[in-house]
Amino acid sequence: MRLFLKEHTLLIFVQAVQMLLFLSIFWFDGYRDIKLFAYAVFLSFFILVSYFLYYYLSRQKMYKRLNQPLETLDDSYQKTDDAPISKAFDELMRTQYKLFQNQLKLVEKEQEEHRKFMDQWVHQMKTPLSVIELTAQNLDEPESSSIREETEVMKTGLNTVLYIARLKTIEQDFHIKPVNLAKLIDEVNGENKRFYIRNKVYPKLEVQKPGMTVETDEKWLFFILTQLISNAVKYSSGISNRIVISIYEREKQAILEVKDFGIGIPESDKKRIFDPFFTGENGRKFRESTGMGLYLTKETLKYLGHQIEMESASGKGTTFRIVFSDTQNLTSL
Repeated sequence: MRLFLKEHTLLIFVQAVQMLLFLSIFWFDGYRDIKLFAYAVFLSFFILVSYFLYYYLSRQKMYKRLNQPLETLDDSYQKTDDAPISKAFDELMRTQYKLFQNQLKLVEKEQEEHRKFMDQWVHQMKTPLSVIELTAQNLDEPESSSIREETEVMKTGLNTVLYIARLKTIEQDFHIKPVNLAKLIDEVNGENKRFYIRNKVYPKLEVQKPGMTVETDEKWLFFILTQLISNAVKYSSGISNRIVISIYEREKQAILEVKDFGIGIPESDKKRIFDPFFTGENGRKFRESTGMGLYLTKETLKYLGHQIEMESASGKGTTFRIVFSDTQNLTSL
């Protein structure tokens, strides 16, 4: 109704001015019958109000659509009514919808091509890195150690790029299946063995009950756990020589916990640690920080349907918990 009144405010004003003008002409010409004037005004505005009433009722659906935002794209195809202006409005909405769909497909195609290129490029880069790594094994220390350290940093960076590129199509890359958490942690620890030794920080695994199994995507959970462990080790190096990885149950939920005793996260940074490219105060101390690890972790867990919790105290350490819901916890089955 408000939109309808705003649309017709000018018409009401013009009608009033026109009526006042005609009455003035009759008044100055000598016709001064007040009752006749009042009847003329009433008749004129009665016709105007009747017209407004018919116009509003016949286009009520259109005004309702104009005042309510679309909840889904399919709402664009709704039929309003049979009034000419409503038909034109419906046709405009359909045209806009088709145009949007065409542009969306074009963007999706470009993103898919970009993702394929990044995927292919990362795999191409891994091959020469592996060759450098093998060559370094035949060199004497400390040169070989420095080369292997740098190649590991480059591999980690390439993997991060690869997973960022795949994040847009993560729904197509899922393979949900039962995953034994202790076995997965062993595999991640094995993959990061040299990383632990180089930083002199070593993992300790605590298992509440053997055979704890959850329903998830093994490859993505491997990546998430690697990110959490990488941060735990990086921010503990030189401060503490251990991190604790625990798996346990809490009210039928399965919990995978990574706890370090490093520098911790400043209170002012806690709300933004999952923002993309946010490195915070700790990131300025450790130049290897990209600010993407925790962002990817949070985004991936969201798609997997798992929760993440964080507790940290500056100077005392940080704890991250991945929470698998009671329906994802297959341990007791």
